[in-house]
Formats: sequence, C-alpha cells, structure tokens
Amino acid sequence: QLVESGGGLVQPGGSLRLSCVASGFKLGYFAIGWFRQAPGKEREGVSCISTRDGTTYYADSVKGRFTISRDNAENTVYLQMSSLKLDDTATYYCAVQKGGQYCSGVVPGNYEYWGQGTQVTVSS
Repeated sequence: QLVESGGGLVQPGGSLRLSCVASGFKLGYFAIGWFRQAPGKEREGVSCISTRDGTTYYADSVKGRFTISRDNAENTVYLQMSSLKLDDTATYYCAVQKGGQYCSGVVPGNYEYWGQGTQVTVSS
C-alpha cells in the first residue's frame, strides 16, 4: 500500500513537498512514479525515479520546478514542488512501476499499487 501526504493550499510561486510512504513492501526495490489528475482531465505523469541508480525523469511541464527523491531507509519517495503555478492544481498520486527497477517513463498504464492521492491546490 502507498500513502501520499503533504498536499495543501498554496499561493502561486509557493512550494510544497509531497511524500509517498509504502507499507507492506520495500519501495527500494521498485521504480516509483508521481502522477496528477485535475478535474475533468486525464491522469498525467509527472516524474519517476529509478531504484538502482536514482536516475530521474520529469515531464516537460514540471522540469526545473519539481524534484523527485527517495529515502529507501524511510521507505519514502518525495516530490519537492517549487514555483507552483495555477495549472499544478490536481490530486497527486504515487505508484509502483510494473517490472524493472529503472524508470522508463510515466505512462499511467505501466504503474500499479496506486495510493489514494493528496490534493494540491494553487490559488491566490
């Protein structure tokens, strides 16, 4: 099971750090992705991180503003979000990549064991 937290209400230009904590298994064995879904829109991939070498991938929309990291000892993956924009408003989810320990992109169909999500609202 994955549990996301850290969402909230923030003004444009602000920052938030999301956490994705695993229970029942070790996150360190898997590539982990972050996704988001805004009302009326499809779920989109945001970022992922490999387990072996920590390589990362970012969607163009968040590149340079978001940073994904992991602490295998804490069984947690983080998403540090900075310079937040109104368009970043969404429910954010983490999930486990199906097979492979290297991040191979953020296509939702390639992920499983989704958490319940945490709401991020960017508003002035």
